[in-house]
Amino acid sequence: MRLKKYYSSREVTSLTGLTADQLRWWERQKLVQPAVASHRTEAGGFTERRYTPVDLLEIMVLADLRRRGFSLVHLRGLLDTLRDYFQVRLFEATGEGGRVTLLTDGRDVYARTLDGRFFNLLKDPTQPLLVIGEEASFKVLASRARPRKKKAKKAEPPREHQTPEE
Repeated sequence: MRLKKYYSSREVTSLTGLTADQLRWWERQKLVQPAVASHRTEAGGFTERRYTPVDLLEIMVLADLRRRGFSLVHLRGLLDTLRDYFQVRLFEATGEGGRVTLLTDGRDVYARTLDGRFFNLLKDPTQPLLVIGEEASFKVLASRARPRKKKAKKAEPPREHQTPEE
């Protein structure tokens, strides 16, 4: 995927699999905010909202977590904890190599710090966890495009061959 300076809300919904209504709802809930808000044009219409590549990457991760069944309350808590406790944004904690790496086992979201400490971000982000054994059951959270599945068109009934009346 080639990065651009800004992505329109249509491009964001196309790349994340979210609907336009979901994206607008997330904005109203202050889960995500466009870098450039919509504004009225001279012709009386409105411009599309615009998002930075960082915004897009974060929305991709949030959309993936939402598809996995995490509620908006959990997503909000995750963003707040990363910001308040670890002093990082979501994009800095996705993938590997940052000060904090996000992992999930499908039920919870964990943070692994560079020094190897683990924290459950949804339960008690201040209490380090003791993790024994392989980390194979954890999946590193990363952003990736997930286009919405297009609705299958209904098959039209075959047209009957009409012959001219005599």
